[in-house]
Order: sequence, then C-alpha cells, then structure tokens
Amino acid sequence: MSKAAILDSNESYTFSKYAELAFDTADILAELGATLTNTSLQLPQQLPIDPEPLRIELQENLALVDPASEMARRKALLFPILKTVCKFIQVPLKIEYPVRVSVWLKGSFDYFIPAPSSLRRKTCS
Repeated sequence: MSKAAILDSNESYTFSKYAELAFDTADILAELGATLTNTSLQLPQQLPIDPEPLRIELQENLALVDPASEMARRKALLFPILKTVCKFIQVPLKIEYPVRVSVWLKGSFDYFIPAPSSLRRKTCS
C-alpha cells in the first residue's frame, strides 16, 4: 500500500505553511526528495573574538526589552549575535531574504548569512 501524498501539486507552500502541516519533518522532506542530516559543528577552541561586548549588549537588551514575542526575541537577542558573527566572518547579514526554490518551497528567511567563499562546499563534475 502506497502512502498518501502530503503535498498537493495544485497548492503553493511557504515556509510557515510547512510548520502547520501535521506530518513528520522526515516525511515532508522525503516527498520533496530531500533528507536532513544532523552533524556537530566544530568550532575553534580559541575564541576568535572578545565575547564581552556581546555579553554586555545582550544583558542590556534583556533589561530593556521583554522578549515575550518572537519579534522581540529576534531584535533584542538574535540580531546582536548574528551581527557579531557577520563582523567576524566579514559577510553581510541579509534580513527578510526572499527565497523561491519552487511553488512548493518559497518564502523569506528572517536572517540569512551567505557563506564566505572559504566556507562554501566545492562540487566536482
């Protein structure tokens, strides 16, 4: 017996619409012909930047802003961290970055950090 289709070929999907689907993530990805692999991130043992300014900024933001909503958390907590990462790797931080892979996969990322050329995977033909 074959599985019923999760995605409707006549429907358009955004990222938030996927979150509303009552299906396992692996099943949705399989229908898109993709898989998710979790791997651990290898960070340098020595901190490349002084974390103190960021720690101070986050403490100040927490004292001034009630991060009860998603918008408040993004602006008060996530943005300073992403800004610091972008300063370190010297790439721009894209905000509300539009993405359209297909009618089944489109929307926008709140934040997008393009991989610097030294971090991009090389593919061979």
